[in-house]
Amino acid sequence: MNRSLLGIISGLSAAAIWGGMYVVSKVVLEIIPPFTLVTLRLLLGGLALWLIRIFHRENKIETNQIWRVFGVGLIGYGISLGFQFVGTKLSTAANASLVTSATPAFILLFAWMILRERITTLRLAALLVSTLGVVAVIDPRTAELNPTMFLGNLSLLAAALTWALYSVLIRIVTRSLDVLTVSLIAFLGGLPIVIPLGTWELSRTALGSISLGTIEGVLFLGIISTALAMYLWNTAFAILDASVASLTFFAQPVVGSLLGWFFLKETITPLFLLGGLLILIGLIMASREPGT
Repeated sequence: MNRSLLGIISGLSAAAIWGGMYVVSKVVLEIIPPFTLVTLRLLLGGLALWLIRIFHRENKIETNQIWRVFGVGLIGYGISLGFQFVGTKLSTAANASLVTSATPAFILLFAWMILRERITTLRLAALLVSTLGVVAVIDPRTAELNPTMFLGNLSLLAAALTWALYSVLIRIVTRSLDVLTVSLIAFLGGLPIVIPLGTWELSRTALGSISLGTIEGVLFLGIISTALAMYLWNTAFAILDASVASLTFFAQPVVGSLLGWFFLKETITPLFLLGGLLILIGLIMASREPGT
């Protein structure tokens, strides 16, 4: 398969998985507090990738490489995921989709600052077209700007900013290491932050009633949304320019809306169809950039 196509499919697949993640997270967070859930998610994700890695022969890793990836994971899985879960807990799923849609714009900025990727007219146009598409899909009128949700929305913005930084740094560390190893070590990098916070959290907040649905939700978040989706996302950034890979992020609200239509019988509007088309056009525009 053409490597650029593989990168785009990987990014779209990760974003598609995350499209249903916010709804699952919102339900599970009613039972399990944020940092406890992030801890479970990283432990399950790390275990899944470790089980896969023991069957693969990978190149020897140097100590300095381990610490570099560990630091990248600290940003992505310790700080960013923490902000994301706190924001989802204190805000709404609709707000989470809207605020975090700023991630590709932040990635474009960090890619220029850190990777020296050119901000070309075509890439800016692709970002603008895709952003208009995601605004149409999400429909900002569904967002809640209640002052009581300010801290939640601020946490979601911080999650978008730090996830953008993580995504750009992933492109650097995967130049010398395979994606599976990078993903596994990065998961471990998040644990020094989330385990202490999760422990403190449990000392102050009791868990809700654990049901079979709660367990299924945790398994989905740990194995599918973390191990599989993060591996796919890291693969996209290892292959594509960060500014191109970032646009696959916009598949999240599209898939989320489609799931709402399929499971909750929500209405698919002409505005949604237009938005989905604009996102697709933006991705095609970016992929046609010379050198992609």
